Amino acid sequence: MASNNVDVAREYFQAVQKGDLAKVGELLDEGIVWHQPGSNQFSGARKGRDAVFAMLGGMMEASQGTFAIDAIHALMGNGDTVAASIHFAGRRQDASMSMDGVDVLHLKDGKIVEMWLFSGDQDAEDAFWGR
Repeated sequence: MASNNVDVAREYFQAVQKGDLAKVGELLDEGIVWHQPGSNQFSGARKGRDAVFAMLGGMMEASQGTFAIDAIHALMGNGDTVAASIHFAGRRQDASMSMDGVDVLHLKDGKIVEMWLFSGDQDAEDAFWGR
């Protein structure tokens, strides 16, 4: 089961990298709970796929379309949980960020039902996104 969940996580991250929002939507459970770290305008828990898409849209707008996961270092499965070691970056006008992170995905029946994100430099990410 863990390998199936790792495959779903891989499919999710590849869809994110390609900008395939239809595929991302298929892989996120309608009732997903998304835990965005830090203390910035996007921090906190989002409940539901629509709320997650609204937040991601806000991130793309704030980063002038540059926010991206540019590397997936490793995907590690343990039952219904997958940890992903990633690198993400974004820039806008006179600000930029580039750092490693860890995303932890909880899956059920081939869908991502909960996600926790961790940033390698939370202060820098908070400064980038702003309050």
